[in-house]
Amino acid sequence: MIVIPAIDLKEGKCVRLEQGLMEKDTVYSDDPGAQAKYWQDQGGELLHIVDLDGAFAGVPCNKQAIEQIVAAIDIPTELGGGIRDLETIEAYLGLGIDRVILGTVAKENPALVAEACRRFPGQIVVGIDAKEGLVAVRGWAEVTEKKAIDLAREMEGLGVAAIIYTDIARDGMMQGPNLEATAALAEAISIPVIASGGVSSLDDIRNLLKIEASGVAGVITGKAIYTGSLDLREAVALTKKA
Repeated sequence: MIVIPAIDLKEGKCVRLEQGLMEKDTVYSDDPGAQAKYWQDQGGELLHIVDLDGAFAGVPCNKQAIEQIVAAIDIPTELGGGIRDLETIEAYLGLGIDRVILGTVAKENPALVAEACRRFPGQIVVGIDAKEGLVAVRGWAEVTEKKAIDLAREMEGLGVAAIIYTDIARDGMMQGPNLEATAALAEAISIPVIASGGVSSLDDIRNLLKIEASGVAGVITGKAIYTGSLDLREAVALTKKA
């Protein structure tokens, strides 16, 4: 299991939100490239990037900041937020992004996911954001009737490389990840699952390592490494010992 630092972009700056609410944002850096380099230097093996403005607008909004990040680091990157068509996927991969994350479109247009997986094998990841087990879309603004596990099974059949599973209620709240729901999802499919939302301490990393055998291949951490409640270097070292 790897620990994946996150950079959330809003208006070109690195921010964190509480429960996905754009009005509840905290700015941590106005230099995304330098922030990305810092997380790489702290031991990050993969960088998770979210274009928050893009997630809400449905179109890419932070291209310049994304280019700065890619130029600043050597580790692989994955990017999500407002990616709704093949042209955008191709453009981001052309910029040097290694994996593209599809969220809303996975629920609303699975045929596009299938085509993306065919065209860009190994580079398509699906983000499933859930509230009480049900899929939320459009920057978490709408909760659907679709069960997260059902969507994960469908996406696995299309050839996605991994599923990022976020429990919205935990995101940015520093209350620990939803271990039970994450393990259940990972056990339901054979592709890797990346846990997201709520990680706040080394104990949370230890608890996730206990369900690694279910298929949990990584964990994304954001707010915790910015506030200092989790030391990225220590978290990475812990996973290496496991």
